Amino acid sequence: MIVVTGGAGFIGSAFIWRLNREGIEDIVVVDRLGSTEKWKNLVPLRYADYFHKDTFLSMVMDDSLPFSVDAVIHMGACSSTTERDADYLMENNYRYSRRLAEWAITKGIRFIYASSAATYGDGARGFSDDDGTSMALRPVNMYGYSKQRFDLWVLQGGFEKHVAGLKFFNVYGPNEHHKREMRSVVHKSFGQIVERGRVRLFKSHRPEFEDGGQQRDFVYVKDCVEVMRWLLEHRAVMGIFNLGTGRSRTWNDLAGAVFNAMHRTPEIEYIAMPESIQAHYQYFTEARMEKLKTAGCDIRFSSLEEGIADYVEGYLLNGEQTLALPE
Repeated sequence: MIVVTGGAGFIGSAFIWRLNREGIEDIVVVDRLGSTEKWKNLVPLRYADYFHKDTFLSMVMDDSLPFSVDAVIHMGACSSTTERDADYLMENNYRYSRRLAEWAITKGIRFIYASSAATYGDGARGFSDDDGTSMALRPVNMYGYSKQRFDLWVLQGGFEKHVAGLKFFNVYGPNEHHKREMRSVVHKSFGQIVERGRVRLFKSHRPEFEDGGQQRDFVYVKDCVEVMRWLLEHRAVMGIFNLGTGRSRTWNDLAGAVFNAMHRTPEIEYIAMPESIQAHYQYFTEARMEKLKTAGCDIRFSSLEEGIADYVEGYLLNGEQTLALPE
């Protein structure tokens, strides 16, 4: 059985879709649905069972799982970069992950987990996923620190030889609709264009970047799940890896690609950046991808224009929000 924690969430549900495409249905979904809309991501998917995250961890700790586990794909976490409850983030993103990883390592179960590019903080130390660099990173928000804390536990314990971690950069694509303010700017831009005919982007507060010229490494979720599938198949590959395209693009590029996919003329309004985020705002991110390529992963990443065209034309313009299998 393949266990996918956060299986109703953005990347977790997309990965289940990827497995389903191969006819793999021996999957257990672990999540906390609450009152969110992410249950809708599960509707078109095929899987064996669902467990609340706390129920699942209790069964793990009691060694009372009613099924054998072949692999754990641990995508479950609070992914809000604005979450202020530090105790919640440490318990949910660090402590839960550690308990699950300790169990999987002891049992010899393949363990693939989600880290985050938020661990890189303001980018002053670069974006290399070399272990030495990872040990010295200084995140600037509590979410990033909770992810960094788990990465540090992996590295300090030598567990990078037993697990595979992925530092996701700016992921966008189907199945993100439930994330509210944490949705990608692609999804937000589409909605703004439909409602107002224009996209709003932050002004720059640094002279070397024009308004809307701040840069990110945007990566399509369909490419992310291909890498995850590759890691599941290549079980000897261990370590913590970046997951981006390796090419940084501007917010202006992103907005232009959304307008183009909608067959509209770009109209961008630049607004003041809130003072609360100015001090910690990332002006540039770009994944160093040599480590994953050296490990043998030859997945081709979509360009920003290709990914946005597939997302907008194949889903959003048709009123579709979720990945589904052909009927």
